[in-house]
Amino acid sequence: MILSAIEALNEGNGSNKTSISKYIESNYGDLPAGHIALLSHHLNRMKDTGEIVFWKNNYSKPDPNAPPRRGRGRPPKPKDLLSPASSEMAPARPRGRPPKDPNAPPKPVKPKAATAGSGRPRGRPRKMARPAGGITTGTAATTSAAPMTAGSGRPRGRPPKVKAASMTEVSVQN
Repeated sequence: MILSAIEALNEGNGSNKTSISKYIESNYGDLPAGHIALLSHHLNRMKDTGEIVFWKNNYSKPDPNAPPRRGRGRPPKPKDLLSPASSEMAPARPRGRPPKDPNAPPKPVKPKAATAGSGRPRGRPRKMARPAGGITTGTAATTSAAPMTAGSGRPRGRPPKVKAASMTEVSVQN
């Protein structure tokens, strides 16, 4: 039916799906409800087998003398024909990880290395223990007005601005 529709329509660039469908509907009368789906299926199957050629949204009969038409993009890879010797090969491996052998002996447990080679334990180092007497650096630590953190010897934050002695004294002239 499809080939007779393409021949009867005899359009230059081939016939599109709607014109083929209308031709079949007018000539063959009552069609099943799924006619469009059946037509699409058979057109695709005939296109894949090479009975018809699909070019620019039109279907036409293949010309035996014409070179094969190619669309845009990368050309398809050539299909390798299987030789009779390759059919005797083992079947393809199944996908995924192979199952474990229940009869295989268990693997020996390797002892874990305690160090990575540097001699130091992994991770952040532990805090140092606080000395009992505290750290004192001299008179500067005891005279500052800022609060001191326990055991650090230096106050937190920005140090206070030191005022020069010459600026605080005002000289009076008579």
